[in-house]
Amino acid sequence: MLELPLHAYESIVGHCIAGLPDEACGLLAGPPAGSDPGGGGRVMRVYPTANAARSARLYTVDASEHLMADRDAEAHGWEIIGVFHSHTHSDPYPSPTDVAQAPDPNWHYVLVSLRMVEPELRSYRIVGGEISEEAVVVPELSGSQP
Repeated sequence: MLELPLHAYESIVGHCIAGLPDEACGLLAGPPAGSDPGGGGRVMRVYPTANAARSARLYTVDASEHLMADRDAEAHGWEIIGVFHSHTHSDPYPSPTDVAQAPDPNWHYVLVSLRMVEPELRSYRIVGGEISEEAVVVPELSGSQP
């Protein structure tokens, strides 16, 4: 399960919309899995980053921004627990490229589809090429899945 405070949800979706017509991306930080009663799925901070690929079909998190996010998270006792990016023309489901580039089996992979009027956010775990969707909870939205 991924727990997103409302401010984190709004930051992710807002950054994805602002990134149009290209895909937008960023990193998620939270308590390390061993120290979080939620199992490492509680987002404490969102780090919107530049899409170094500058593409409407793929994304690359800017390396210097990744390093800065990693250092900031560590300074707060957190770690990078996931990545988010938008799909500008397709459903919020990991593409073969997304699966091939999934760097960490412990990460949460959040996708925001912008193909419809209302953005659609989903989260996945990708382990050994296998994709499994996980629930997304935004407590301020009454525990609903956006």
